[in-house]
Amino acid sequence: MGRLGGFVRIIRPVNATILGLGVLVGVVITGGLTSMIPLFYLVLAFVTGFTMTGSAMAVNDYYDREIDAVNEPGRPIPSGSVKPEEALALSAFLSIIGLAAAWVTSLECFGVALFAWLVMMVYSSWGKRTGFPGNLMVSTCIALPFIYGGLLTSNTRSALLFSLLAFLSNTGREVTKGIVDVEGDRKEGVRTLAVSLGPRITSYAAVFFYLSAVFASVFPLYLGLVSIWYVPFVLVTDLGLIHGSIMLLREPSRENSRRVKNRVLYWMLTGLLAFAAGGLI
Repeated sequence: MGRLGGFVRIIRPVNATILGLGVLVGVVITGGLTSMIPLFYLVLAFVTGFTMTGSAMAVNDYYDREIDAVNEPGRPIPSGSVKPEEALALSAFLSIIGLAAAWVTSLECFGVALFAWLVMMVYSSWGKRTGFPGNLMVSTCIALPFIYGGLLTSNTRSALLFSLLAFLSNTGREVTKGIVDVEGDRKEGVRTLAVSLGPRITSYAAVFFYLSAVFASVFPLYLGLVSIWYVPFVLVTDLGLIHGSIMLLREPSRENSRRVKNRVLYWMLTGLLAFAAGGLI
């Protein structure tokens, strides 16, 4: 189970599932229920989101192996449960599956998937060392599943707003993650905001993005893009982001930032549920 568990951990199944569901939610919020999209294409859409995310996680762990040896020695590669070349092979395998599923779906979907793949490769091999621009690259990939889903319904206009919400909240999470990883990033020359400005000022930047996402979450209901069932779920997300912001401002330490970063992932999941409930009901 050690080797198998390492492969499972390296693709971050929670993250990959959230992105796979993000594509399906993109279908729902852009009128997928009335478009009568065949189940086959919905399955392909989830597979693309899941495998492309898993591929990104695996290749990122490959390039981050020296940093993780300092920041996260328990990760699969530093701990020895997965070899670096195995992580690359896994990333290539998942990329082929994801791009093939997108190609079968449509040329437009393949274009979005290929763009996401290029961004994640540039980020892992070079972009991460740029710090904040690298954070924006990651958030771009997080936002794209909603646009991908909108392509299936030929309604990308509504998807853009939801993509913005995902982009803002994830950018806050990436900035927060920089506080967690500051020791290893500084050693490896990664110019994150935390390395350049320190944890305190970086916490202000993270909170700016979290609260911007909270503010923007009002607009889908205001514009009539979702039903009232959007409210209870998005309220959980918004309260979570506000609470996380308060936690971070009070104590921008490494361990507290880690707690906030981990919780934001689940608040983003309730945000997905909000989009789905608002579109389904």
